[in-house]
Amino acid sequence: MPNRAVIKVIQNRDLLTSTPEKSVRAVAAHMKQYGAAAVLVVDPEHGKLIGICTERDLAFKVLAEGLDPNTTQVHEVMTHNPQTIEPEKPFAHALHMMFEGGFRHMPVIDPLGRPIGVISSRDALGLEIADFGHELEQRDAVTEIL
Repeated sequence: MPNRAVIKVIQNRDLLTSTPEKSVRAVAAHMKQYGAAAVLVVDPEHGKLIGICTERDLAFKVLAEGLDPNTTQVHEVMTHNPQTIEPEKPFAHALHMMFEGGFRHMPVIDPLGRPIGVISSRDALGLEIADFGHELEQRDAVTEIL
């Protein structure tokens, strides 16, 4: 399963984006509305990825620092120029990059640098659960034979 392409993991998902001048409060409200843990920040002129803002950014860089979410713009607290991955790369490669880099979300971009999705370390949990279910089925089959 981890060898399947990143695009297969993120297909059929909504993508949340923001422009850099939006307030942190507006971005957080958008994240809450869609149940998203990250927003990709794009250049409003060309749509290219310039950053990512995650729940951790909001908690550690805004709340913990006492910044005003109404006046703080997302570009002030986002992670600039985050590591990215191409959609055809294996999911295992994405997990390795996230582990090595110490982050939980990674933008998936097209050849022009425009975001098409976000891969999350949480996505690995879904794969593990699927593998676990398959393993239980195999054990049940072996038990019936014995």
